Amino acid sequence: MEHLTQLRRLGLFDAKVPRYTSYPPATKFSNDVSSDVFRSWVESIPTGSEISVYLHVPFCRRLCWFCACRTQGVRNDDPVIAYVNTLKQEIATVASILPRGVSIARLHWGGGTPTLLSADMMTDLAETLLSQIPLAEGAEFSVEIDPNEIDKPRMAALAAAGMNRASIGVQDFDPEIQKIIGRIQGYDVTREAVEGLREHGIHSLNTDILYGLPHQTPERISESVQMLLSLSPDRVALYGYAHVPWMAKRQAMIPTEALPSPEERLQLFDTARRLFMWDGYDEIGIDHFAKPTDSMGKAAKSGHLRRNFQGYTDDTCDTLLSLGASAISRFPQGYAQNAASTAAYQKAVRAGELGTGRGHIFKGEDTLRARMIEMLMCDFRIDTAELEAEFGPVAAKAEKLYREAADAFGKMVRITEDGFEIPPEGRPLSRMIARIFDEYEMRAEGHSSAI
Repeated sequence: MEHLTQLRRLGLFDAKVPRYTSYPPATKFSNDVSSDVFRSWVESIPTGSEISVYLHVPFCRRLCWFCACRTQGVRNDDPVIAYVNTLKQEIATVASILPRGVSIARLHWGGGTPTLLSADMMTDLAETLLSQIPLAEGAEFSVEIDPNEIDKPRMAALAAAGMNRASIGVQDFDPEIQKIIGRIQGYDVTREAVEGLREHGIHSLNTDILYGLPHQTPERISESVQMLLSLSPDRVALYGYAHVPWMAKRQAMIPTEALPSPEERLQLFDTARRLFMWDGYDEIGIDHFAKPTDSMGKAAKSGHLRRNFQGYTDDTCDTLLSLGASAISRFPQGYAQNAASTAAYQKAVRAGELGTGRGHIFKGEDTLRARMIEMLMCDFRIDTAELEAEFGPVAAKAEKLYREAADAFGKMVRITEDGFEIPPEGRPLSRMIARIFDEYEMRAEGHSSAI
């Protein structure tokens, strides 16, 4: 009870802060990054290097009311076919300016619902990409799978293309909650998808589950977590539902009065967290769990865990090249985002241009602060010597920020001989503590609840 009182006093249950999947957050992107800037960044990728590639498919057969992603519903395949053809053209344009010998160490198809593509479209898209930018030896190829939108031919097509990791969104298995959030996905359908993928040789499985949903209780989330554990996923992301109906209009379908309070959200998270840990999963950062044998679990132990737009990752590539409408690329020089509107994106690409719409060029202390925030979000500690090895003499700047954080959060943080850390009791505050290291002004309404 005393711990809860401290968290309340420090503002955890009222704060809205960035998720820090990038720094600066995407809300700070501007029009400074043009197609010409994006082109110069692509051309500067070192010859023969390995990169990550993300392909975005922004379509769904049905729109889930809880989702705040940029997606659009489709009734037939015509817009999907047109989009895939545009995506293939963008692949060709970008591949033509890539330096020689670049290969893909990490490939991810996300959405939306990438598995609404037909088996033939999947094969065609994969062949188009990999014939121009090949997979590196030992590459990871993951795809977001909707159990309602997958069958044996599509599983076979993805496996033949090289997919070796699947990611399945579960959200919650409770039928009443599924109905309220517009996501009907029964346990049996999910289990059949998992079993089918494993029959096709896809043995690495990621899953997502949400806390903070309407009518969710500790008993209900416990049941959903135990059903999820019966599928034996290798990794689990336990995300907090972000209710932002002013940004995602479809969320107006979700009754606000049925949402748990911030204190109840913390209880839901902690209930699920304990179940994952009791089942032998390692806690990864603020909201992920992984089996000790999984590469993410190993990365967390070795200090190689990273954070990007998909959450936590063991991907350490310097470049993330993202293709498709609204997709965000990351380079050592900054971020570049394609036009968010599917129509605007397709118009640019079909005209033979690049789809870049906005982004952010790193300046000032961006990369230093980004690394400090990433250290906090991944490891709950900052090693000053490690910072100085990468950025030069920064101890004075770092120590000033450490003191600011200590003044704001008291015993929930520690200044150590090596640097700075967040002890276990302070970790619910991690995103708020990271805010101390963020030099950009922030409008609270642009971000989600801190818990």
